[in-house]
Amino acid sequence: MSIEVVGISKLYGKQKALNNISFKVNKPEIVGFLGPNGAGKSTMMKILTTYIQPSEGTAQVNGHDISAKTQQVQQSVGYLPEHNPLYLDLYVKEYLKFNAAIYKVDKNRIEDVIEITGLTPEKHKKIGQLSKGYRQRVGLANALLHDPEVLILDEPTTGLDPNQLVEVRNLIKSIGKTKTVFLSTHIMQEVEAMCDRVIIINKGEIVADKKLNDLRDEKEQTVIVEFDFRVEDAFLLRLPKVKSVKNTYGFVYEILFKTSEDMRAHVFDFAHDNELKILQLNQKNASLETLFRDLTT
Repeated sequence: MSIEVVGISKLYGKQKALNNISFKVNKPEIVGFLGPNGAGKSTMMKILTTYIQPSEGTAQVNGHDISAKTQQVQQSVGYLPEHNPLYLDLYVKEYLKFNAAIYKVDKNRIEDVIEITGLTPEKHKKIGQLSKGYRQRVGLANALLHDPEVLILDEPTTGLDPNQLVEVRNLIKSIGKTKTVFLSTHIMQEVEAMCDRVIIINKGEIVADKKLNDLRDEKEQTVIVEFDFRVEDAFLLRLPKVKSVKNTYGFVYEILFKTSEDMRAHVFDFAHDNELKILQLNQKNASLETLFRDLTT
């Protein structure tokens, strides 16, 4: 088990940022830690990286207790905080050499992480001369210097342009093939592109913890059906478990059902019983953005 959190709570004065949080993360796995602003994501990440201690509960990273074995936890974790702290006047390679000395890692590892993160063309530039995307790569390279088993990334794609997003996303996916990656983000497309599983937190409490596909299938689904003539919406509302009907264009309808059950067979039988001819019949799951909004509002 790479990460195990049991009953973690965190108080700031009378404000409870986390309330009895528990979850586990395996290796290799990329887990998206989602939630609105102020939900407690950064607090949880700071606890896992030993920057702060919890008010209640325990957690282990790579089998090391975050309170009793702080140094071992730090040696096991690579951390990229939301506001990537870099020395802008240092050259890329110089900065990594500085941190390698702190970690006491072999100098050959510097060239390895430069290659892994795609920094080779920029390694002789000052960090202050780099684009936001390449600065994020420097932060990732630094987090990987000591070859940690667990990588914790707080909003790693914030502020990146579309090309940079794709590059950093591919880099994280590559890293996640052999390591545990625990990341927070507000960009739902990034979660769908990178993550195996999502944990959604709201007001300091976990409201969902599921594999991405299971979460999509859990709440509702849309069936897209095309008939050969116009059908009244009210007629289609007679279908079982139907929530709404929308005529999108022509004779095509989107029928929203309040169930995870595949309703295409029901639509087919309904059409057959009522002598309706179906030209197409498809299923579309609810978007992650919709599910996130439902769970956090």
